[in-house]
Amino acid sequence: MSTTAPSRADPRPPPSESSDSDSREDEEGWSDAEEDEEETQEVISLLDDRVFPDVLSMLAHCKEKHGFDFLGVRQRLQLDFHGCVKLVNFIRQRVHEGLPVTEDISWSDIDQEQYLKPVLDDDAVILGLFDLPELKPAEAQGAKGDNAAVVDDLLKRNTELQEELARVKAQFDSYRAAVQQTLDERWGDVDQAEAESAAAAAKAGKDKGVKKDESQSYWESYAGADIHETMLKDTVRTDAYRDFIYNNKHLFAGKTVLDIGCGTGILSMFCARAGAAKVVAVDASAIITKAQENVFHNGLSSVVTCVHGKIEEAALPVDEVDVIVSEWMGYCLLFEAMLPSVLYARDRYLKPGGLLVPSHANLWVAPVADPQYVADNVAFWRDVYGFDMRAMQAGIYDEARVLSWPLNSSSSTSTYTAPSAPQPQSPSTNNGTFSIYTNEPNTTTIPGPPSAFKLLDLYHTQPADLSFAAPFATTLTRDVDALDGFLIWFDMFFSPTRQDSQTAVQLNSTADEWARADPQNRVAFTTGPHGRDTHWKQGLLLCKPPRPAEAAPLKRGAEVRGEVAFSVPDDHARGLSIRVSWNGNKGQTWALS
Repeated sequence: MSTTAPSRADPRPPPSESSDSDSREDEEGWSDAEEDEEETQEVISLLDDRVFPDVLSMLAHCKEKHGFDFLGVRQRLQLDFHGCVKLVNFIRQRVHEGLPVTEDISWSDIDQEQYLKPVLDDDAVILGLFDLPELKPAEAQGAKGDNAAVVDDLLKRNTELQEELARVKAQFDSYRAAVQQTLDERWGDVDQAEAESAAAAAKAGKDKGVKKDESQSYWESYAGADIHETMLKDTVRTDAYRDFIYNNKHLFAGKTVLDIGCGTGILSMFCARAGAAKVVAVDASAIITKAQENVFHNGLSSVVTCVHGKIEEAALPVDEVDVIVSEWMGYCLLFEAMLPSVLYARDRYLKPGGLLVPSHANLWVAPVADPQYVADNVAFWRDVYGFDMRAMQAGIYDEARVLSWPLNSSSSTSTYTAPSAPQPQSPSTNNGTFSIYTNEPNTTTIPGPPSAFKLLDLYHTQPADLSFAAPFATTLTRDVDALDGFLIWFDMFFSPTRQDSQTAVQLNSTADEWARADPQNRVAFTTGPHGRDTHWKQGLLLCKPPRPAEAAPLKRGAEVRGEVAFSVPDDHARGLSIRVSWNGNKGQTWALS
């Protein structure tokens, strides 16, 4: 046996054989003590503060006292060791946040990397997972049941196949009508083609029997990152919400906030940083899992709770809220039909006197005249490298176009450069406004002042109000050869208090002027062509050219007066139908789908 010299810090003599023997006995004693300590490690209950000597007795307690069968959930989800670890930490996290724990847990609830990290340090339950009984094969478990589940699956599949058959038939009818319309238009009988197309579409609507639910594809379209990147990079949009929330932190501090259609969770995190006590973020899209990760990585999980589902169906962890925040706006404001969900939440969850963010919106229409745009986008098809492709013009006047409309006529310059908006006077004016008429009167593509035709006060608006007809009027400020169409846009208003005499938004209120009246608290922005570009852009409604016998130039001072009607198409619940009637005998309908 070799020995070592004693340390200078240790005056004891070198160990002898006797001392070696004593040392071995001491080491064995410590080893025994450690083994005893491991054997008596306490297992803390998943659902309360009770302590148990082993995992199985603790799970039995949870099943008997709380009605939660951990082993049953494990068997149903066929969880391996790592799946069980996630389940344990998921339950621990729910209990820590004061949320209920039920047996209807799904794999999507726990399938997140964050649940591999223990919520409770040195959690004895995780160590005891090795002692759980083996899983039964899924087939064996299913064999013990009766045939009810099989019958239900077959009935469900039968219904799905019938719906798919109806959709295919409707698509075929639409295709046949489109082919017929193209052939008729090619031979010049446009009016007859339109009549037959409308009749075929009406017949398809009657025959299909089952109304298609566009909501699923709508939510799926928001599951990817691209669309959220576009919205987040729209600084007019995102800055408006940030500025209002941060400039009015006193409205959010200590409050409960509901974020509808939370997407990546950016608005929820703004509210949490502003001092909200609790934020419930709801989204029916799969993006909710990313939102939950974003919340976790930014250390806001104790404030923000993410809920997957439609607001009309989701079970929220609160009965009422102080503030509802939502970015619900679509093209031409009402496309995608998300506002009804916000109105439902307002009536169901918002406390009396609660706050809506944003609070108001108004819609604008303006005439447009730009022969060069018509030549570049319509007449273009009549001569494509020497070929007549007029067949491609089919439906060109039936669909609303979403674009950023230039204020200067493209015929007056080879390259259009949008004029720069003046810098806003305060952070409350997010994209500024400037007069359309700063351009030369003979080159502006908007030859008349815009007309506000609809105001939505979100505190009082009802779903039925979203289908409407409203008057508009404008007077031309220059001569035009023809009215080429109309342009639609909207302004948004964020009021720090519910509507009263000081904060009321009027039909003709413009975003810039309204926000400038109280720059410390108010925020507003426009999506019009006179402001900074947003991802909403504007909606262009191209007018069909008049027949040669009816064509006549319009002079400066001529009035364009009529009505704008918004409605939801019967065959597209999230689409938008816009009809404009003007000057007594003219009218046209456009679809936004």
